[in-house]
Amino acid sequence: MTLPEPHALAVMALTLFALYLFSRDSIAIETSSLLVVALLAIGFSVFPYSTREGVIEPIDFFNGFGNEALITICALMMASQGLVSTGALAPVGHLISRLWAASPLLALGAVLTLVWGLSAFMNNTPQVVLMIPILTAAAIRSGMSPSKVLMPMTFASQIGGMGTPIGTSLNLLVIGSAARFGIEGFHIFEFFAPAALAAIPGILYLWLIAPRLLPDRPIPFQGTSLRIFEAQLHLTDHSAASGKKLADVKKMTNGDMVVQTLLRPPGLSISPLPDVVLKAGDQLTIRDTSERLMEYARILGATLYSGETRVDEEHPLTAADQQTAELVLTPNSPLRDRTLAQANFDWQYQLVPLAIHRPGESDTLTQATALRDVRLGVGDVLLVQGREEQIDSLKRRSEVLVLDATSNVPLATKAPLAVAIMAGIVLVATFKLAPVSIAAICGVLLMVVTGCLKWRHATRVLDSSLILLTVASLALSMALVSTGGAASIAKLLVMASFSLPPVAVLSATILLMALLSVLISNGAAAVIGTPIAIEVARQLGLPPEPFVLAVLFGVNLSYATPMADNCNLLVFSAGGYSFKDFLKVGLPLTIIMWLGLSWTLPHFFPLQ
Repeated sequence: MTLPEPHALAVMALTLFALYLFSRDSIAIETSSLLVVALLAIGFSVFPYSTREGVIEPIDFFNGFGNEALITICALMMASQGLVSTGALAPVGHLISRLWAASPLLALGAVLTLVWGLSAFMNNTPQVVLMIPILTAAAIRSGMSPSKVLMPMTFASQIGGMGTPIGTSLNLLVIGSAARFGIEGFHIFEFFAPAALAAIPGILYLWLIAPRLLPDRPIPFQGTSLRIFEAQLHLTDHSAASGKKLADVKKMTNGDMVVQTLLRPPGLSISPLPDVVLKAGDQLTIRDTSERLMEYARILGATLYSGETRVDEEHPLTAADQQTAELVLTPNSPLRDRTLAQANFDWQYQLVPLAIHRPGESDTLTQATALRDVRLGVGDVLLVQGREEQIDSLKRRSEVLVLDATSNVPLATKAPLAVAIMAGIVLVATFKLAPVSIAAICGVLLMVVTGCLKWRHATRVLDSSLILLTVASLALSMALVSTGGAASIAKLLVMASFSLPPVAVLSATILLMALLSVLISNGAAAVIGTPIAIEVARQLGLPPEPFVLAVLFGVNLSYATPMADNCNLLVFSAGGYSFKDFLKVGLPLTIIMWLGLSWTLPHFFPLQ
């Protein structure tokens, strides 16, 4: 075997360097991707390279920004956001809650099947974001830990997503890369059958075995003990606070008590300044949890009243027209990477923050003063309280996901229209009336024009790391093929598998891509692996389509680590999982799916 040309060796070395960069958590994907594209452009500017088609222009490495696959990915993600914004899948949530109340085991099986089916036509990232609060609420109501169901749910979405070209962005990346090398785009249901058959043992495993392997994680919030109440502390002659300054009285509660107003008979309202001396008969108006109000009354020797009624066992605290709700921060939430103080949360939403649950951390903050300086992230759950209309307003704004409240989530009037538009995108692509990219762009335009989607919501869902990673991967892919680097790597693989039958080579390709997607970004593995797989098929004299699908299926088997897929990261936070949990559940699933796909793929795409 002759050595590759210097340009090919340089590109192969850059590819290894890129894989190293993509695997480093300390370096932003955007930085690594732009560095790779810049090095390619500079390198081919200083050292020009000519092919049979002509000189490779450095500007060609930026063509990925206009790549059809990237445009399709972005358009589909925005269109899917229209379903989230309108609450189009709210009836699904109500149905799941009813099923869960009847039988959690059967409900989990139904949910996994439903998620698998929806993922074939809806990008799985917004779908997982939508299902997290629905499943968490259903699990909590049945007394089950949400950690038992969230990981199986996201894995089911990934299994379903590999069945059609529009199921995941990875599929579009592979198909878009293959189209650059003459492999025509696949029909929307062309490889659905092998993926669906292989999914059967995978879904059964997630339904019956995976929940038994997952630990019980504590439920973020239970009961209503964190509900805020407004009450009055009535001071008597025997109260420890009588005759003391308000500042000294607050020290008795470690500074936790915040006095809203101070009333002194006969109807005098006094500003609660630190130097005010409290007297018998004073009424301190305080808003806090029931437990803390009781504690303040005990420490100060005061009597606790709610309105005109003294609080005791027969007359507990009440909060009229108040609801608690749990808010899940999504990737496109305006609260992301901000504190409640920076977002001016209390004024902006007219809600009182009670606590925060950060999955993976055992402590839950219960004081609004402590919450205000916490920088929020994706997956954080905020417990808030407010009037019913304020919580309903928050649901309509679609800036966070409302996990639970005492009232049902109303179905937005635009939801049927959003579903119809999304169905139109699928039908147009199915019957090849137009390319998926055009159908998706027209769908987004219809969503915006009809009011199903606002541009500020649509643009928030776009992931800069995905966009730049795609551009860098396409640039590397073009350089590998143009310089002969892909052919050289393919020759090594052919030599290593020379004595193996074609079916074994195809199975090895699936496994290699699965392992590569765990070590690095599955998007990078998809685009870099596609030209190599095509070249392997060419050198073996085999049809390239099965090998393209081997790459597509392989990079979707991203179950073994939380970093392997964006959806894994979402449930990693929301379910409070550990790295070991993903290995324990994801590794067996990877093996099951690899064996299943190795059997079904050659049956539907013969190696002749």
